[in-house]
Amino acid sequence: MRVAVVGAGVSGLTATKCCLDEGLEPTCFEQSRDIGGVWRYTEHIEAGRPSLYPSVISNTSKEMSAFSDFPYPEDFPVFLPNAQFLNYLQRYAEHFGLRKHIKFGTAVVSIRKHPDFATTGQWDVVTEAEGKQTLHVFDAVMVCSGNFSEPYLPLHCFPGIERFQGQYFHSRQYKHPDVFQGKRVLVVGMGNSGVDIAVEASRVATKVTVSTSRGAWVFGRVFDHGYPWDMVYNTRLMSLIRNSLPRPLSWGLINYRVNQWFNHKNYGLQPEQRYFLVPVLNDDLPSYILTGRITIKPGVKEFKDNSVVFHNCPEEEPIDIVVFCTGYNVSFPFLEEAVIKVENKHASLYKYVFPTHLQRPTLAVVGLIKTLGAMMPVTEVQARWVTRVFKGLCRLPPQSLMEKESPEVLKTEWLVYMDELASFIGAKPSVLGLLCRDPRLALTIFFGPCTPYQYRLGGPGRWEGARQAILTQWDRTLKPTRTRVPPPPSIIASLLLSCLLP
Repeated sequence: MRVAVVGAGVSGLTATKCCLDEGLEPTCFEQSRDIGGVWRYTEHIEAGRPSLYPSVISNTSKEMSAFSDFPYPEDFPVFLPNAQFLNYLQRYAEHFGLRKHIKFGTAVVSIRKHPDFATTGQWDVVTEAEGKQTLHVFDAVMVCSGNFSEPYLPLHCFPGIERFQGQYFHSRQYKHPDVFQGKRVLVVGMGNSGVDIAVEASRVATKVTVSTSRGAWVFGRVFDHGYPWDMVYNTRLMSLIRNSLPRPLSWGLINYRVNQWFNHKNYGLQPEQRYFLVPVLNDDLPSYILTGRITIKPGVKEFKDNSVVFHNCPEEEPIDIVVFCTGYNVSFPFLEEAVIKVENKHASLYKYVFPTHLQRPTLAVVGLIKTLGAMMPVTEVQARWVTRVFKGLCRLPPQSLMEKESPEVLKTEWLVYMDELASFIGAKPSVLGLLCRDPRLALTIFFGPCTPYQYRLGGPGRWEGARQAILTQWDRTLKPTRTRVPPPPSIIASLLLSCLLP
């Protein structure tokens, strides 16, 4: 069975690997000259200078964001710089022999149903390389082009922008903070990219203002007792608590926990919707607000020639550069609109993967989802499920049921979603079953972080190293930070500490 994979980023690499695992024949088309997708910034790499693009440090820890059968090297830092994450992807591609299945410098121009699609489920795929177009016929297609290809820039929502004499651009165009040197900068939007750009800009700009109409909750990478946030937040125990309580109470507890770091109301960040968590991951924002390097303002009311007016703020604020961090459209320019229906930045997909109305389930989208957790294991479990569906080993429910379950927003609970897809292929770990056979492993799985290795303990794609990877996950996490061994405390000090500390 021949499968076309569109894109060689994180999703495309794991899709290609999962096809090989199931005995399929993948051909991955990548329009750039190397793997990496949004993690590869060509102009900086070719110029021999490090990329300083926002999110240069990953927002998820290495153990939580590893592919499930390929742990990170133990000497890698807990949160990876861009260059080391690319290095990990290159190691992954080399280890599993993926490069020979990738056609670089090849763009996908169109994907259309083959004339006999109703009986064969095949697709006509037109690609272009060096100005020459080629028609291929594939038995299935995995779309792994991500959701960062078409910037959403609603200039009509910002009165006066047409007369603004300064510079403005979408965050996708930002590559280096030099553009902000000595400037007064306005960042519109309060997502991860917006905050990261604001922090970077504040190091060279004269003034940085962030405009947000709804605010946001802010997480730091460092959570309880100095551990990575996602290794504390995404555990089976914590997920069970969050999903067992009534939604207002669950969100209330999370909001209370977030405000323990700093009071969001005092920093102008408290979201207007009290129980709706809009998490932003940034370690520096609170201190940058405290020191005056960043100012938080409400939504933009209008632009003037060289200034901006905010809602509920009568005075004008002079600015030189505006960065619109307004997100992205869900877009598949190479597909007919009838294949995937997109309305209001929402794609109608069953479990965020399969179009609900195709006669044959031979096209799937991998990586089009937003979760409060690492994307790599999510895309991997999606790809494992998809390849099993392609082979006929897993079946989708009737169209009416799929349309009924099609989510309205591309956001979901990370662990619940992972478990659901893993259960489709028989790879969800059974804590109760393990409790009898391997109690140490069962307790580690339930109380500890839900690292991706859990989904290789059994079922198709079982990996012999999964158990050991789970039991040593904290060793790999702590080794990069334990670079100095402090002297042991005296016996008297130890006794005093044991009495004072719980």
